[in-house]
Amino acid sequence: MTLTVFLAVLGAAALHAVWNAMVKGGSDKLLGMAGIMLGHVPFALASLLFVPLPAAGALPWMVGGMALHFGYQMFLINSYRIGDLTQVYPIARGSAPLIVAAVSVVLLGVDLAPTELLAVLIIGLGIVSLGLARHADGLRNGRAAFLALVTGGFIAGYSLVDGTGARAAGTAVGYYAWLSIGNAAMMALYLALRSPGTFRQLAGPGQRTFWIGGGASFVAYAIVTWAFTQAPIALVTALRETSIIFALFIGVMILREPLNLMKVFSTMTTLLGAALLRWART
Repeated sequence: MTLTVFLAVLGAAALHAVWNAMVKGGSDKLLGMAGIMLGHVPFALASLLFVPLPAAGALPWMVGGMALHFGYQMFLINSYRIGDLTQVYPIARGSAPLIVAAVSVVLLGVDLAPTELLAVLIIGLGIVSLGLARHADGLRNGRAAFLALVTGGFIAGYSLVDGTGARAAGTAVGYYAWLSIGNAAMMALYLALRSPGTFRQLAGPGQRTFWIGGGASFVAYAIVTWAFTQAPIALVTALRETSIIFALFIGVMILREPLNLMKVFSTMTTLLGAALLRWART
């Protein structure tokens, strides 16, 4: 992984933490997620002015990516409603790169150096260990652990699909822009059927999430989609999940959440994995 790709994905991870914190911090989780997804549209339309159309061969991947992103978003909303995701969400973010790495090596025949595999493992374990930062209920609770692992499965699924689709499209940003528009259309249809009042709120309390969160989310994943075409998907996915570190800093510095030794240990472990990933193979 080159230094350019490495730094770009780290920047995307920071942006990911920003929009995720906005959704977590809002009282209405559906409004927050709707603002993020529909907020992609103006940025996607603007980007289409500067990129070519994706190749036709990418269409099946694009449709699959839309379905996986939407499933992940719906599952995430319901997960927030069920309980405290500060315990179980790190399991999802940490399990995703491990799943992607396993599928890439075992099923897709991707060649990863032993040091790269070790880096992915360290990052995954470092992130998962954040789930222990408060107490172990999220691990002992079978339902909570199951919800987290399913979320990780969605993340892994759309990462693999989007990485393959972006390469087939010949334009990473063009691929993701059209995927974002399709994903937003699915969200709009869902809101029209289940919560039409949410549309009105987007012009009021949801406006900040729409523009700031939507912009941060679109730029973050557009960068990641481009990175998928420049480096192995498993490595990009692992590095992207260091966003949990930025989210931790936001929680401690801005939201005034407590800092303890487990959080420090988890952060240092994840940073060690990221450093090892950078120098594993350029």
